[in-house]
Formats: sequence, C-alpha cells, structure tokens
Amino acid sequence: MNSRRTRLRSALAVILTVLVLVPTAVLFGRVWQQNSDLRAQTDLEREGVQYITALAPLVSALAESQSSALQGVTAPPDSLATAVSRVSALDSSLGDDLKTKERWADLQDKIAKLPKATGGPLGILQAHTEATDLALALYSAVRRNSELARDPDSDVSNLQQAVAIDMPTTVILVSRMADYAQALQTATGTTQATLAIQFGQEVLAVQDSVNSLTESLQNAVDNTKSSTLSGGLVTTLDSFRRGVESMTRGANPGGTPNVATMSTAQTALQTALNALAGVTLKEMDKLLADRADSLSYRRVEALLAAAVAVLLVIGALVLPVLSRRREESEPVTTGYTGPGESTRDIAAGRPAAPYGGQYDLTPAYGDNDPTRRERSGAVR
Repeated sequence: MNSRRTRLRSALAVILTVLVLVPTAVLFGRVWQQNSDLRAQTDLEREGVQYITALAPLVSALAESQSSALQGVTAPPDSLATAVSRVSALDSSLGDDLKTKERWADLQDKIAKLPKATGGPLGILQAHTEATDLALALYSAVRRNSELARDPDSDVSNLQQAVAIDMPTTVILVSRMADYAQALQTATGTTQATLAIQFGQEVLAVQDSVNSLTESLQNAVDNTKSSTLSGGLVTTLDSFRRGVESMTRGANPGGTPNVATMSTAQTALQTALNALAGVTLKEMDKLLADRADSLSYRRVEALLAAAVAVLLVIGALVLPVLSRRREESEPVTTGYTGPGESTRDIAAGRPAAPYGGQYDLTPAYGDNDPTRRERSGAVR
C-alpha cells in the first residue's frame, strides 16, 4: 500500500512539473523571440542612421556643385568626390541589409554625368535637379528599409522625419532658390520668365520645408526622455532660424531678389543645417543605443528567470526523492541496548522485587515467579 502511494505521489509530481514547465517554456520563448526581433530592428535602424550620416555631406556637396556649375565652373568640387567615396564605402557594407545598392548605383551614375550637362542654366539646373531627386529617393529608401519610418518611440520617429526628409529637402530647396535668383540676373526673355516662376515656387517650397522641419524637431523635444536632446538642438536650431530669416529677406518675395544677401545667407544656412543634422543624428544614435542596452538587460533578466524556474522544478523533484531514500536507509530501533545486554524483549508486568528482581537475568519459561504454585493452592 505504501509503495503504491509513493508511486502515485511521484506520478503527480511529474504531471505538475510538466504543467508548470510547458507554459513557462512557451512564455519564455515568446519573450525571447520578441526581444530578438526588437534587437534586430534596433540594429537595423542604427545602420540606417549610419547611412543617413554619410548622405548628409553628399546632399550639401550636390548643392555646392550646382552653384559652382551655374557660375561657369566645369570641374565638380572636391567635397563631391569625397562624399561619393564615403557613401560608396558604406553602401558596400550596408547596402544588402538596407537594399540600397541599385538606387546608389543609379545616383552615382547620374553624379558622374553632371559635368557634361548642357543647355545653359536651365540644362544645368535640370541635371542637378534629377541628381538631387535621386538623392532624396535614396534617403526615403534608407529610412523605409531600415524601419526608421516605423520606429515606435515618438522622439526617434520625429527625429528621423527631420533628418531624413525635412533637412535634405530644405538644403536642396534653399540651394535651388539661391541658384534661380542668380540665374535671373542674366536671363532674358522667355528664359527669365520661366526662371522667375521657378524661383517663386522654390521660395514657397522652402517656407513649407522649414515649417515642417521646425515642427518635427519641436515634437521630438516635447516627447523625449533624453536629457541632452533639448540642449543639443537649441543652439543649432536658433542659428538655422536666423539663416532662414536672412535668406527670406534676400529673396524679397514679390520683388527683385538681392543676390548678395542671399549668397551670404545661404552659406550661413548651409553651415547651420549641417550642424543641425550632426546633432540630430548623434541624438538618434544615442537613443537607439540606449534601447539596445535595455533590450540586452531584459535578455539577461529572462535567462535568469528561466534558470531560477528550472532550479526550483529540479529541487521540487529531487528533494522528496532524497528525503525518502534517507528515511529508508535509517535503522529502526525500539530502545537502548547496552554492552552485554540481550536484545530479547522483557515481558511487561513482571513482579517487582523481592520476587521478580532476582530472576530478571534468567529465561522465563512460563511464569518465573516460584511462589505461584503455593499461592494457587492456598486459593483452592
């Protein structure tokens, strides 16, 4: 009966163990998979930040190339060759993950053909417009394929909007606006009318892009846990706003643009935009690095919790078995037996001294009281 109860208890222990381990293992697997997915997404987003960091100088170099070409300089600036080389090196290592190789090859081919652009100012502007449009499309591909566009945190989401859409668009539009103003000074007839229309459109587009950029940065500051984001953006954002105001005054919407004022404002604005992009990208990478550290900490927590659960289950199974074996190995004793003493049980109820005491060391066959017969006769 005891053996049957022991087997029943062991079976129940195994069943309870399985009932505990199975849901624990399922929960651990889901937590681990979710953590792995988030880590992979974070790593991919950080690769996107690296790529965008390389694209920012390229857009500025394209703007510089456009301005110098309109001034009659046929050779592209050195900054353009340096930026192209940097993006090429990064695309060779990250292009497969971000799916940018084909787009970068098209843009690189278009950049190589820029010095051969013909057709006067309009032809040069058209060639550079095609190149910069491809650059903006590459920005969009990077933010989409790196999943920066789907980041769940509000601050990172607004920062990627600012640095991957608003900033490069603003750089390109400001450059076009200044270059159209420059081309208007020497254009005549139909060309002048066409350039004037284009100039007006660029002025409006710059205003919209600046408003979008300011809104994205403000939303990022309002919805962040970073202690350095606000302080890092204040100085550079103020410089950017002053550059925009100077550029707008030089553009003189509705009147004749002041090319000298616009040229000075453009230089200051480009510097402010580059500094703003650097601060924004640095803060984005810091936020993503903090997220990666937090995910690593959660992974360690999950492993420790799983290890504790396994140890508890093992303890629940092993300890009862060890305790049962210990009980079975202990000898059963009914009393103390000293040296030289017999282990035979001595009958209880033996007569006390002086009758019984002297017979305690001899075997009792029947009753060891010798006076019993006399007492029995007296009774009869």
